[in-house]
Amino acid sequence: MKNTKASLLSIFGVFAKIGAFTIGGGYAMIPLIEAELLKRDWVSEEDMPDIVVLAQSAPGILAVNMAIYSGYKLRGLKGAIAATFGAVLPSFLIILLIAMVFTNFKDNPIVVKIFKGIRPVAVGLILIPAINMAKKGCKKWWTWLVLLASLIAVAFLKISPIYVIIVCILVPVCIYLAKEAPAKK
Repeated sequence: MKNTKASLLSIFGVFAKIGAFTIGGGYAMIPLIEAELLKRDWVSEEDMPDIVVLAQSAPGILAVNMAIYSGYKLRGLKGAIAATFGAVLPSFLIILLIAMVFTNFKDNPIVVKIFKGIRPVAVGLILIPAINMAKKGCKKWWTWLVLLASLIAVAFLKISPIYVIIVCILVPVCIYLAKEAPAKK
């Protein structure tokens, strides 16, 4: 993260804007978070993959984890709190409003069509950061092979992502140990 003294109000405002205008959850928020943080010079482009990886490795919601991490790096604990409230508050209020009003309109054909129209948008918003992360993370031919094999295993063969992750951890460890093991004679 760059050494920028962002105000707590601006941190809250940026993450509230992200939380209010992003449909599709955490992965759909990544491009907007990246654009907003880069535009304000709060992070460098090289920081973004690290922020995403750290946010993914912590338990919880990706967008909230990114907000916590970014806010903390910008202004410490107060920045993390401001960013978290900014990211969560709009969604909470929108969901509350929908819950209060939606029961009266859930069977309305126009509302049903609106939600059906939003679905492909959400998929596209999730697909864009996935492609960008693949481009940045896959520098060699074998990393593309691992990506493709993982995609096939999870999406088409219905193998649990947990098993894919375990294999992707164990195989390199075994290869390393095999190369480093002293030759037995």
